[in-house]
Amino acid sequence: MTASAWVAADGTPLRADSRATLTDGERRWPVVSGIAWLRAGRDEVRERAVAALDDGDPDGAAVALLADADDWWDEPPPPPERLRAALHSRTLRDAVTLLGLGRVGVYFLHRWSDPSWLAALALTAAHPPAGRPVVDLACGAGHLLRHLASHGHRDLVGVDVVFAKLWLAHRFVLPAGAASLVCADLTAPWPLPPPERPRHVACHDALYFLPDKERVVERARAAAGDGGAVLLGHCHNAEHPAGRSGLPLDAPAWTALLPGSATYAEEELTAAAVEDRIPLPATPAELMGTEAVGLADDDAAVPPDRTLLRPAPGASLRPNPLYGDPGGPRGRIWPHVRWAEEYGPRAERYFPERWTPLPVADAVRRRLLLDLPDRW
Repeated sequence: MTASAWVAADGTPLRADSRATLTDGERRWPVVSGIAWLRAGRDEVRERAVAALDDGDPDGAAVALLADADDWWDEPPPPPERLRAALHSRTLRDAVTLLGLGRVGVYFLHRWSDPSWLAALALTAAHPPAGRPVVDLACGAGHLLRHLASHGHRDLVGVDVVFAKLWLAHRFVLPAGAASLVCADLTAPWPLPPPERPRHVACHDALYFLPDKERVVERARAAAGDGGAVLLGHCHNAEHPAGRSGLPLDAPAWTALLPGSATYAEEELTAAAVEDRIPLPATPAELMGTEAVGLADDDAAVPPDRTLLRPAPGASLRPNPLYGDPGGPRGRIWPHVRWAEEYGPRAERYFPERWTPLPVADAVRRRLLLDLPDRW
């Protein structure tokens, strides 16, 4: 999907009015690093970025957009000079530091190791795109889009409300041209045109943060179209001690958002990925007691695809950096206290305490070997 394919809040197609801006006929919107910035309610940011682009300063436009955050973020933005330095980062690690992403940066750097990522893989393998266009809502730094692209999936779209996350996806995580990225609010009208054919629409590890979840799911269904799929992963269970952050619901309320969907317990999804198998749907008791709920509603009922549980054939696998320097003792070290609190207890079930030589397939399942971006 090209930048000119996005639509305004009223459904009017946006058109390019310069090499780096779009317009709906009344307002102009910046396009930086190929990412259309279409956030609602941020006119001052939009106008500063457009003015910088008109002045021939794309870095200035990027700095204006990189400083913008979601409404949950509780840290001040880095100073402009630091954001400009981030534009020249050589690695994902350097960039998340310069961008001041804190615990969110840790999450992105080690997403490939955490149990909720394994759960996302298992849910996707159980209900795969099967050739349908993919829309990844709240896509973050593009981890799922990268995984699907490496497995040969095309027509990929990532939507997120934070430009910095999309910029990381574009610069460090995704193969060049693998996906179209747009910065937009899921709680406002979406910039997606109506589906020309069924879509696979996913939202992992994010919906529990959003108000008016019913509206978001209604839009996801509409975006998927007839014969499409809607996947909602890692939906925090308000009745579980580990599931109370954000704006969670209890299990019955989650299932009511997507009636008739297949339902999964987070623990089973993670275990299925570790064991290289398709997950089993949850019993009512398992769903009530799970940390997070997974839901999948697929009109086409396509067969599972176990290959999506693993890196693509030929992927360049690297030792997990959580085990430190290959020349050292290589004991497992969690990257951050918040990461350890949220993921450690379940991650311990598949991570060996110390680096252990294993056959490649087993090392991949246990997250000793990872398919990391080249410039991680």
